[in-house]
Amino acid sequence: MAGAADRRPRRAAALLLACGALLIAGCGSSSSSSTSTGSTATPAQTQSTGQPGPEQVPLEAGAPLASASSTLHGTTVDGVKCAPVEQLAYHIHAHLQVYVDGSSRAIPGAIGLVGPVPQQTPAGVFYGAQGCYYWLHTHTSDGILHIESPTQRIYTLGDFFDEWHQPLSASQVAGAKGAVVAYVNGKRWPADPRTIPLDPHAVIQLDVGSPAVKFQPFSWSGVGL
Repeated sequence: MAGAADRRPRRAAALLLACGALLIAGCGSSSSSSTSTGSTATPAQTQSTGQPGPEQVPLEAGAPLASASSTLHGTTVDGVKCAPVEQLAYHIHAHLQVYVDGSSRAIPGAIGLVGPVPQQTPAGVFYGAQGCYYWLHTHTSDGILHIESPTQRIYTLGDFFDEWHQPLSASQVAGAKGAVVAYVNGKRWPADPRTIPLDPHAVIQLDVGSPAVKFQPFSWSGVGL
């Protein structure tokens, strides 16, 4: 067992370097759009940092919505397990952006990674795991949610927040409280935000409080994910 544990940091570092080398550049705006009711935030409040991160997706602006370290340490959550290596039989991605009172808040990297291992790249920090990988996780603060499962099933945004050990409801997103307006692929989500499915290339936006922020398009075109 000791030998296997000693090999994990080397395996994680190799994975990080490989991921950085294989990702394809590309990020832009899609043509789909939707507007929320009421006042809207100014463009300066809604923009990302504009800096492409390690996954060639712009890093999200603003303070982290919550610490990634609140992830439950290896405990199965909503049927989502934590495995020693990433499970790639069902491998898709979704994008999540959260605005609180009109200002962008970043989804941090290392959510769902037990024993996170930071790898500094020219584009920023990319995290692997020395301990285990939950099937839902983030590698960096660009809002990309990695769904990597041994079998195909419908995961939800509620599963991700439960794994993160953060509340999600119609009146709260992590530590931010207020009326929550949700969008999925540019359309207003009429139900509980916990039920939003993490479908392939879903673009999810949560607005908490006021002023509201109109839906911000995100394009997967040219992104190697």
